[in-house]
Formats: sequence, C-alpha cells, structure tokens
Amino acid sequence: MEFSASVNKLTQPLVKYLVDNAAALRVSVEQLKNGCTVIDAGIKVPGGLEAGRIIAEICMGGLGKVSISQRAYTDNWPLSVNVHSSNPVLSCLGSQYAGWSLSHEKYFALGSGPARAMATKIKDEKKEPVEELYKELAYQDACDTAVLVIENDAVPPVEIIEKVAIACGISPKLLTVIVTPTSSLAGCVQVVARVLEVAMHKAHALHFPLENIVDGSGNAPICPPHPKFVKAMGRTNDAILFAGQVHLFVKGSDDEAKKLADALPSSTSKDYGKPFAEIFKQYEYDFFKIDAMLFSPASVIVTAVESGNSFRAGKLDNALLDQSFGA
Repeated sequence: MEFSASVNKLTQPLVKYLVDNAAALRVSVEQLKNGCTVIDAGIKVPGGLEAGRIIAEICMGGLGKVSISQRAYTDNWPLSVNVHSSNPVLSCLGSQYAGWSLSHEKYFALGSGPARAMATKIKDEKKEPVEELYKELAYQDACDTAVLVIENDAVPPVEIIEKVAIACGISPKLLTVIVTPTSSLAGCVQVVARVLEVAMHKAHALHFPLENIVDGSGNAPICPPHPKFVKAMGRTNDAILFAGQVHLFVKGSDDEAKKLADALPSSTSKDYGKPFAEIFKQYEYDFFKIDAMLFSPASVIVTAVESGNSFRAGKLDNALLDQSFGA
C-alpha cells in the first residue's frame, strides 16, 4: 500500500478538539503520574453522541468522516451514524479495527485507533508490527504522539499504558488513551460507526484483493444504550448486523464484484437469526465460537467502477432490530 501520511498525526487536531472542549462534550481529561493523557468518555461522566462521533473519526485515523443524522430507512430507529472514507483499507483496517489485544491480570481490552499502526515488538532482534495485518497492509506509522481507543468500563492499569507506550516507541506523556464504555452514548456511536470497517474486515476474510477497494461508505442506526454489558454489546452489534448498509466501490470484473456482494451480508452466516446477546449466551460467552462471517452489515452494494455496474445483496430486518433494541 502506497501511503506515507501518518494516521496519528492526522488525528492530532481531533484529539486536541476533544481535550479543549471536554466540558461541552461531557468528557473528562486526566493526566496520569507517568504523563499519559486519559480521556473518559462515559465511565464517570455522561459523554454523549457528539463525543462518540469525534472518537469514531479518531478511530479512523483522520481518514474518515462520521456524521449523525435523522433517517427514515428503518421502521422505528431514525437516528443514524453515517461513515465515509476514500481510503477505507487504511482507515478501517489500518486504524479503526480493534485488533490489539491488551491484558494485565483481570483487565482485558481490545485497542483500536491510530496507535495500532505504530506498535511494534522485538522478534529475533528485529522490530516487527504487533499485528500481522500490518505486514499485509505494508504500512507502519511513525509519529511523535499516539492515540489509542479502548472500549471498556474502566481505565486501563498503568501497566497496560506503559506497554502501549513502549510498543509505540514514545514516552507515556506523548500517549493519549480514550476510554468509551459500551454502555455509554459515546460507546454506542463509536462502535456502530464501525459499519464500514466490519465490511472491510469481512472482505479481507473472503480474500478479496484489498488494493481493489477504492472507496466506501456506510450507515447504521444508533442503538439505545443498555446498562448491562452483554446487552449493550449485543445492541451495538445488532445495529450493524440487522440494519447496517454499506456501499463499496471496487476495481475488477463484474463477476468479482457480484461474488463479493453476495458473500458480504450478515444473513449469509449460519449464526444469523437472533439478537447477538442471545447468540453470545448460546456459545457460553466465547467470542471465538461464533461464526466469524456473522460480523458484517445487513445490506450491501458493490459497484464495479470499471464497468459502472452495481450489485446488491442482503436486507434490513426491522423485526430483529426492534427485538434487540427493546422496542
């Protein structure tokens, strides 16, 4: 992938805006003893939809635009998040994807956002990316600051923060960690704003050539938050699985575009058909037992830019959406 810009540098204005307008956005900013800046977007403070929107753009490495609007494409849930990126591979997979597993004692979280692209480890006396995905993307970021987004209801322990800073090759005082609980309004927005990212991730899993994906957009309804983690997580997933819509623009033949469109929707999964919280419980709360093909938008359009033809697949499911959202 030929891309020289720094996703961490591109997000610096967004992080600064979040910090400078913390009171208005109902987030809190704390500087730890090691100098790391921690932004709480819903643990001890209310946070909100706008904070979630900005955090979603930070997750996308400054390469995506996120907006919130009222749309009537679902029966009962008009408040929607809309996402677009003209560099969806790097924005979604190289930054937004929650691919960095972080743990210390009983604390576990997945890290997303630009810091992932800076993270390296020493292997055979050489530096390698923490995530193998970056070898395929042929992208490694370098910047004097980094920002990581964590979806959790508690601030990570200092041991994780130190680990992140070391992996990124920076001092903790140059690291910003944003924490968004799934049960918060900001958490709902930033997770549902991954509607394009899950399509990109599934396209990657289907071995569609990433270099052939040239543009993309998506939207999904913003779910009502829920105080219980499993229910909250279920709703954010169901917003995408039952009502997420994605439009990808790809190079290549019509056959390849149609094949991708047919395989992308969530309804192609053997686990499709009930709210995610029920599926999670069915598999004894083990993510890895769930069919990976489930994690994708409900409806897709794939346009083959060289022929001008478009291919649709999937459908919205208002009944399952209402069941999940507690209508």
